[in-house]
Amino acid sequence: MPLIASRYRTILLLVGPPGRWLLPMLATLGLLAGCRDKAERVRPVWSAISESVYAAGTVKSGRQYQAFASAGGVIQAVLVREGDSVRVGTPLLSITSDVQQLNQENAALAARYGAVAANQSQLEAARQRIALQRRTMQNDLLQRTRQRQLWQQTIGTQLALEQKELAYAGSRTAYESAVLSYQTLQKQLDFAAAQARKNLQIAQKQASDFVLRSKVNGIVYQLYREKGEAVTPQTPLALLGDARHFVLEMQVDESDIVKIRPGQLVLVTLDSYKGQVFTARVSTISPMMNSTSRTFEVAAAFVRQPPVLYPFVSFEANIVLQTKAKALLIPRRLLVNDSTVLKSNGQLARVKTGLRDYQMVEILAGLTPADELTAPAQ
Repeated sequence: MPLIASRYRTILLLVGPPGRWLLPMLATLGLLAGCRDKAERVRPVWSAISESVYAAGTVKSGRQYQAFASAGGVIQAVLVREGDSVRVGTPLLSITSDVQQLNQENAALAARYGAVAANQSQLEAARQRIALQRRTMQNDLLQRTRQRQLWQQTIGTQLALEQKELAYAGSRTAYESAVLSYQTLQKQLDFAAAQARKNLQIAQKQASDFVLRSKVNGIVYQLYREKGEAVTPQTPLALLGDARHFVLEMQVDESDIVKIRPGQLVLVTLDSYKGQVFTARVSTISPMMNSTSRTFEVAAAFVRQPPVLYPFVSFEANIVLQTKAKALLIPRRLLVNDSTVLKSNGQLARVKTGLRDYQMVEILAGLTPADELTAPAQ
């Protein structure tokens, strides 16, 4: 019973009519004494206990990401709306750029000009030179053969024979040179055509970069820009993610992170689902600490997720470190310096503690269920 209320009631009785205040005053004093006799007494109990680490965070959709364009320009058209379902490759918006358009047209012109079919006249001229040099070489070979036959018959002169042999050697060299020139021209034209085609592919790829496409099968959660706005490759344009699977991303204090392991049970509560507890499992632990908040990011996956969820919904969680189905427990408020308890007879007893949660602590030694404890004076 509060002492102030008792005193106030006693004063009211004393100022009443004479002879009527004695009995109520005695009753009040007796009640005060009873309150002092009814100090809290607690006995250790056998029960289950789990030691856990508290964490808080936000829900994110599976494969959630911000979409960025690969090139800068002006948004020409927005092709989806927030909430639309998309598949991998679905166009989200298009960006236009005059320079990009001119580059693509120039590459197309170069590809048409460099095509082998467009240069058949050069190849035909080279083939005609080969044919001419072949006929010349064959004629010079015939003249040399005749001159040799005449020389064998002692007809003609040595000089004439040498001139015929020299003419044949020159025409043969010219023929071989014409063949080599044709082969070189063929390689040059093939290379120029392949290079032009490759440049066109590069231009077309750059043009495709001006159409932003989805990388996931999921939902368009948010569009950050509108038609007509100028954007750069560093400008976020949309937020997308998988609407069927969600991930729990939470912040764990650096003092607790060494206790966290993949696979540990996580008990999750969400403001959207009052009074319900959902289970999850730790999936990944970031190796880098946030130097500002002095926390580590830990991700967990639902064992059975709620029927309806949205990104960035906040939650609170307890990551279960250890669990005992049967342990001797007392309230944590009864501990003095984490190693001593006060018995109801006024004696102090040293205890050895084990697991603890926010309310209870396990007693490993120093107490039995028969001991009666009282809270230490505040």
